[in-house]
Amino acid sequence: MLNFIQHISRMTIEIFLSFWIKAVQHIYLMIGLLWFFSCTATKTFNQAHKKRTVEAFINKHIKNSELKMQLGIKIVSLPDGATLYEFNSDKLMTPASTNKLFTSAASIHHLPQGHSFKTTLALSGNNLILRGGADPGLSFEELNSLSRIVSKKVNMIDTLFIDDGIFDLVRYGEGWMWDEGSEKYSAAIGGLNLYGNCIDFICSPNVIGKSVQIELYPKTDYISFTNNSMTVSDTLKSNTLKIDRDWLNQTNHFNIIGSMSLNSENDTLTKNVQDPTAYVATVFREQLDDLGVKVNHVHKKNALSISDTFALHESKTVLEYLTKMMFESDNLIAESLIKYISANDSTVGNWSDGMNKMKLFLHEEVNSDTNALRIVDGSGLSRYNLISPNQVVGLLQYMNNTKMGKMYKALLPHGDMKDSGLENRFKVNSERINAKTGTLSGVSCLSGYIVSPQYGPLAFSIMINGFVGSVQPYREFKDEICLWLMRDTK
Repeated sequence: MLNFIQHISRMTIEIFLSFWIKAVQHIYLMIGLLWFFSCTATKTFNQAHKKRTVEAFINKHIKNSELKMQLGIKIVSLPDGATLYEFNSDKLMTPASTNKLFTSAASIHHLPQGHSFKTTLALSGNNLILRGGADPGLSFEELNSLSRIVSKKVNMIDTLFIDDGIFDLVRYGEGWMWDEGSEKYSAAIGGLNLYGNCIDFICSPNVIGKSVQIELYPKTDYISFTNNSMTVSDTLKSNTLKIDRDWLNQTNHFNIIGSMSLNSENDTLTKNVQDPTAYVATVFREQLDDLGVKVNHVHKKNALSISDTFALHESKTVLEYLTKMMFESDNLIAESLIKYISANDSTVGNWSDGMNKMKLFLHEEVNSDTNALRIVDGSGLSRYNLISPNQVVGLLQYMNNTKMGKMYKALLPHGDMKDSGLENRFKVNSERINAKTGTLSGVSCLSGYIVSPQYGPLAFSIMINGFVGSVQPYREFKDEICLWLMRDTK
């Protein structure tokens, strides 16, 4: 009997304990569910509140600006991908240099960061071959160092062969304006480049009534000029010097007009030259001549193979060039990279294949609908480019989530960075923004990353098209939105 009672007691205790454990488990489950839904609800509420706050500010800002423009905006929270604001976000617009965001991303994808461009020298009998490797930043001094190597090896060259065959002969991008003229930003693109395919006119005042003094860098007979300028007294407050190449007739003759005040500081005006390959050939021959090396003939020829290479110049790395491209908005670098990613042993570099490789990257990696955008060059100089703020932000989100995210962001200048598109902008909390500008006549864009104390890490794109007059009020319109997002919490 006692054993039976003990058995019943144990069963009762076990049933009670089992019931209690299940009850506690249910209680914990209910608490967990309540906590989960509470957090989710709180998170949803916070997101909605943030979105309403951003919408209220920007909508009021748009209304108060009274600017006549075509406007597209997209702002996204990077941690969760939530859209905080969008206005005409799918509208296709001219991006200008915002295009370089796509060029840099595609270049990072297709080229090793440590890759360099190689310019080589080879001998074939008494002939010398200078072969270009598409280096977009070959300097006068670097070319001269190759000249010195030659001078230590030979003192006479029958024929100097210039090989720029790594690229095709199309020098200007599709849709570039025919009247861009002789400006630095519209320099021709070649497989051999020198000093950005430009020349510096160093201008200094002369005595009153005399022509302004002109020095060239690099010094070369490749260009000629007619100097119809004049030095004037300071009382006239005149400083309207203008230099323009006869680009209409595709020559390298420059006309210098206007005036310069007597006590003006020296000024340097940079202009592009016609035919970069011929430019390199002329300067290289002049350097060799200065070193006592006689060159009988110069001939452009694409050498299929070079067996006797005796000198090699390696450029800066792709990463260094990308940084320069994004900080200085260098168009020559951008277009050289686009052509270069298409070059291989059987194909010369060209825009068409380069753009196809970029679009393949956007389609397969970024998951962009490449049928819904149009990109025809790497720099954004073409008016044919059409991109939406949504597509720009999509790229920024993708790059942020890759292992290259920090490096990609670092390519973009932060606020008030010297010698960049953001110099003298965003002086307060300058480290909170990294962005790329884009400017053409009637176009003003800004896209990149913001670390906001209120809203966390953001990707944004503000694109403005279709305005007339000064870019300044439209630049200030964009800056005020970004400064508001960057402001300290109260």
